[in-house]
Amino acid sequence: MSTIRTNGSLYTNIKNRIATIEFGHPASNSFVSELLQRLTNELNKLSNDDNVSLIVLKSEGDRAFCAGASFDELMEVTNLEEGQQFFSGFANVINAMRKCKKLIIGRVQGKAVGGGVGLIAACDYVYATENAAIKLSELSIGIGPFVIAPAVERKIGKSGITELSLAATDWKNAYWAKEKGLYAKVFSSTKEMDKEIDFFCEKLASYNPEALQKMKKVLWEGTDTWDSLLSERAVMSGKLVLSEFTKNALSKYRK
Repeated sequence: MSTIRTNGSLYTNIKNRIATIEFGHPASNSFVSELLQRLTNELNKLSNDDNVSLIVLKSEGDRAFCAGASFDELMEVTNLEEGQQFFSGFANVINAMRKCKKLIIGRVQGKAVGGGVGLIAACDYVYATENAAIKLSELSIGIGPFVIAPAVERKIGKSGITELSLAATDWKNAYWAKEKGLYAKVFSSTKEMDKEIDFFCEKLASYNPEALQKMKKVLWEGTDTWDSLLSERAVMSGKLVLSEFTKNALSKYRK
């Protein structure tokens, strides 16, 4: 199934106990609220599907993995409630990934910005290509990576997220991300990466489903407060997006 293209698209394919979720949007695979909600719902559904042992998360095309939040939609936020609602979209997806009973394997073929980096960080194991540079540009537009910060920090530590957040206009390459722990493996081509993902997932899906679920739980120990924490962060971001600074910065990016 898929939505109309203005709201992006989301497809799920299940084969040999492996569910592959593919999301896409014409604007560099960025996320509008509706697409975030659909991804959250899909993750919740697959979490309880006994025919699925693990999930692969990927985006469409051969360019950007994910450009984060939709700038067009951010520009339309006019009050705190709308702001909180928009940023809650990413909070809900990260919490759905965290609470999902199935391990999530990330396939990152290209660049990721902002919320896209958050999605990668919420995966349990990530394959990437050399093109998969990352950037947290939020401070440069007057907000911050507050909602995704717990997920990113959990993977790359306080010093890593500090470097990534404060150097808001700098890209960090795939090998930097691997060194910090965001990526498990980096490949020179998408073809090479996909071959390795297929082999890895086939092996993983043959393991005891109960053991895989317990492993998932162990990996996310200590994150029980994230429902309320990420909700509070969504309020923080929702307030900042209404500021004059952010409105001006977003309009410059749009131009």
